[in-house]
Amino acid sequence: MDAAVATSLFWIVVAAVVAPLIAGAVPRRLVPEVVLLLVAGIVIGPNALGFAEVDGGIDMLRELGLGLLFLLAGYEIDPAELRGRGGRRALITWCVCMALALVTVAALGAAGLVRAEIAVAIALTSTALGTLLPILADRGLVDTPLGRSVLNHGAVGELLPVIAMATLLGARGALGSLLVLAAFAVVAVIVALLPPRILREGSQFLAFVRRTSMTTAQTSVRLTMLLLVGLITLAVVFDLDVILGAFAAGFILRRAIPTGDALLETKLDGLAYGFLIPIFFVTSGMAIDVRAVVGAPGVLGAFLVLLILVRGVPVFVSTRLDRGAGFDTSEQLQIALYSTTGLPLIVAVTGVAVAAGEMTNATASILVAAGAITVLILPMVAGLLRQSDRTQPVSPADAGR
Repeated sequence: MDAAVATSLFWIVVAAVVAPLIAGAVPRRLVPEVVLLLVAGIVIGPNALGFAEVDGGIDMLRELGLGLLFLLAGYEIDPAELRGRGGRRALITWCVCMALALVTVAALGAAGLVRAEIAVAIALTSTALGTLLPILADRGLVDTPLGRSVLNHGAVGELLPVIAMATLLGARGALGSLLVLAAFAVVAVIVALLPPRILREGSQFLAFVRRTSMTTAQTSVRLTMLLLVGLITLAVVFDLDVILGAFAAGFILRRAIPTGDALLETKLDGLAYGFLIPIFFVTSGMAIDVRAVVGAPGVLGAFLVLLILVRGVPVFVSTRLDRGAGFDTSEQLQIALYSTTGLPLIVAVTGVAVAAGEMTNATASILVAAGAITVLILPMVAGLLRQSDRTQPVSPADAGR
């Protein structure tokens, strides 16, 4: 291993260890760990102290961390839930958000205030489900009606922006990108049909997997990583974003074990959240140009406002109109706040725009910083709203119910 890579990895791992210690020391854990990982990345990165850089093997670990983040996000999504009323409502809401984003950035572009309009519009409609997942899990919300609503909006807010990226930002043009996307979908469906056949109850292969999962072979983990790396490789071959392959891997894994597997999930969480996912967030922070962000506070504030107006307000209105869900105003606000939280897809879409020469690195840094601020502020406000609900006194009428 190169000395520079080893040094960078050392400081990244130090940041990954320090972040949860600080997060645990904050009262009521109001500051999400992912925000501290981003801040640590800024501090040790080339734009601050210069202790670490993203190159060589670090970049590969970063991509694997991103892949596992989205695999776990895809795995948590219940396909039946997406096909249900909540999923359909989330889909319609996202379409409204996208239409609103396109109109907004078109107006700003005509005024000469925005470049790379399509990339900015996609960033405005995204939801960081992978980032939200550990936050929701820490707060015990994943299996609640509120958590499922956030998961629906998050799944649509991650999957459809990725498809929009592949279609609207592809070098082949819209038609060529759609054909490539369709080819990828066909291959992914073929792969998805294999697990139920080879993992059916009573099969020799399933017995072998169960027998060797507790040995040094760790077959279940290796098969999962093969699925992830295979679909990421397929996405790269088709010139699509790795997020799409990772998300598809999560869906396929859920299809293979629809009732879940506590042992496999524990092992994957250890590999993902224990090592690879923190590397992704720290290196994301290392890419933020602090000088560019500090030098344009107006642009930063404007993008934050746009995120709330374009993504948060439609989700709030949609949830408020859903009378059957039974959410009160506080819960509706919480769902809107969580759904407006964005980061990984903002990193991805700005990276594509910078690589295409449509966006400067300074502008990308500002947009990524805005995404990081949503991760810091919006879940924190949602947590405070939840704490407020818990501490409100119960009226005698409610107590008698």
